[in-house]
Amino acid sequence: MAMKAKTVFILLLTKVIPTIAGFAVLVLTIAWLAGAFTTKIEPGDRELAVRRWEGKPEELDSVDEIIKDVTEEAIGTLKAANRTAISAKVMATIQEITVTAGDEVQQGDILVRLDSKELETRVRQAEQSLAAAEASRKQAEQDYERAKSLHEKRAASKAELDKATSGLDVAVAEESRAKQAVDEAKAQMSYATIAAPKAGRIVDRLAEEGDTARPGEPLFMLYDATSLRLEAPVQENLALQLEVGQGAKVVIDALELEMDATIDERVPQADTPSRSFLVKAALPYRTDLYEGLSGRLLIPAGERRHLCLAADAIRRVGQLEFVEVVMPDGTIEQRFIKAGRPGKPGRVEVLSGLDAGEWVIRHASRTDLSDER
Repeated sequence: MAMKAKTVFILLLTKVIPTIAGFAVLVLTIAWLAGAFTTKIEPGDRELAVRRWEGKPEELDSVDEIIKDVTEEAIGTLKAANRTAISAKVMATIQEITVTAGDEVQQGDILVRLDSKELETRVRQAEQSLAAAEASRKQAEQDYERAKSLHEKRAASKAELDKATSGLDVAVAEESRAKQAVDEAKAQMSYATIAAPKAGRIVDRLAEEGDTARPGEPLFMLYDATSLRLEAPVQENLALQLEVGQGAKVVIDALELEMDATIDERVPQADTPSRSFLVKAALPYRTDLYEGLSGRLLIPAGERRHLCLAADAIRRVGQLEFVEVVMPDGTIEQRFIKAGRPGKPGRVEVLSGLDAGEWVIRHASRTDLSDER
């Protein structure tokens, strides 16, 4: 029995206890790496160090409060307010297309020529029918005059006169229809040439030479390049501040271009899921603007106050940022801060840890913080 107890004791010493001890060391190591034993330093915490400032005034910098205009952005797409579908008015084979997508055209410019052979045949046939109708009308007039003369001489009956009168009426009506058919055939002949109804830019070419053009089927899409607008969804709290006719700024990133715009429309219905209104801003005409380009609508959103100081006043130790503050009694106090975005050249925004009007020591050898970020 004593031997078994001794064996168990030895097993505990050689196996179990080292395992437990190793696990404990591992846990403590992980905790140490995670910073469990490190004192947390929050922005604004102060390190007491009794030193006095004995430097030059130019080596100090004042913490300034800056009032900055805040601008929100709404991303949208350029679209034309006026689009026109161009189609043929008669069915015919496309013989020639003179433009392609992207071309600028003026009102009256020829876009398409259709095969006019069939249309010319229709004109000739209509003219031949008209000539026959005119001959029939002339013959009907002669028949009427003869029947009228005979009836006056009592050599023809009233029925014969009525028949001649009716024949003349029919001949006149046939001639009128034939004239109308000629006019229609000539009008259709004029449709063999398709011209631009107004100035604009060809955005889509939907047909090729040799295709059959049919009435109502678009051959091109034409948009007025002077009617381009940036259409963007704007958050409702900002959209309700915008008025039609109000000036705005639009940025076209692809062109590295910022341009003036005018609020042209605010669709009077919010999109419920996104809580936004569709806002349309009219743009001035430029030859390098196209439908489909993305743009940003810049919307004033009030003012924001923030503090800033010289970038070379900030020192860093690892992830910590601190400055040396000269107190009113001349003592120097190290202050942990939280820096923000770079501002004007050589200056940096301060999010916490300092108050406006405090003085900090600059370190000329420090690299501008904006270069480190």
